Amino acid sequence: MRIIYASGNKEKINQVKSFVKTMNYNYEFIGLKEIGFNDEIIENGSTFEENSLIKAKAVKKFCDRNNIREMIVADDAGLCVDALGGEPGIYSARYAGDHASQEITLKKLLDNMKDIKEEDRTAIFVCVLTAILPNGEIMTLRGETKGKIALKPGTMGKLTYGPVFIPQGFNKVMNELSDEELGTTHREKAFLELFSKIENLNNI
Repeated sequence: MRIIYASGNKEKINQVKSFVKTMNYNYEFIGLKEIGFNDEIIENGSTFEENSLIKAKAVKKFCDRNNIREMIVADDAGLCVDALGGEPGIYSARYAGDHASQEITLKKLLDNMKDIKEEDRTAIFVCVLTAILPNGEIMTLRGETKGKIALKPGTMGKLTYGPVFIPQGFNKVMNELSDEELGTTHREKAFLELFSKIENLNNI
């Protein structure tokens, strides 16, 4: 089965492809560039679910115009910190402004949490997928990774908030964990739920 992943981020697409290959699922993922989609999508929803659906519907509209009949999957993800009322949430990618560096983004987050005690620094990474099947059916899936925010950044790079997010059950930040240690991420959890539902539909 071929699936259109509503992203133009090559690294993100390759991560999903690698995960699918590791799990031995027979799904071929292609990105927006491969179908010629270059439209700007305005994500003006107030939740991960709404933004994910906005992306999926925009790509579905393009596919309908171009007679493309494939499953479409879009996601929206971010970090939600309990002590900050769920911030940065849906604004995770632009928390410190559009195109802000990782260093500046983390500085803003940690500055906003400077008076928060260690035991109150709980947070979750959230990923919501919206899948539109070729028959028009819409599925919404959610994956979460629980943890807490470190007092200072660890190894920089990778996921924007990876240097300050300590997953539940560990004493070091996400960026300093191997893939084997980290296990299934919030995005992968959402995809596993999607694949399970697809397999069930195929078995009906």
